[in-house]
Amino acid sequence: MAKKRKIDEADLKGPALVKETARRIRLARTHWDGHRNGACRLERERALRLYERLTESEKEKIPQVLRVWLRYRSEKYFGDHRTPPGKGRG
Repeated sequence: MAKKRKIDEADLKGPALVKETARRIRLARTHWDGHRNGACRLERERALRLYERLTESEKEKIPQVLRVWLRYRSEKYFGDHRTPPGKGRG
């Protein structure tokens, strides 16, 4: 089996950045659907970092369903107003 090449996020530009951002959002949604909140949170944060680097025209290339999930629905569950993981249990 061939060794996977790790993608350096800093080198991504243009269509590659759009594609990787959409992939990360889809992966976060997969983790969300599988009730793996820790993994979902990690992938969502990575996707947000990439999403924030996109220009307005590039953001339009991300499917609307993914943009809505990333910016609004997931904010409800993972936003700053929520208790961080590992806290609140005594």
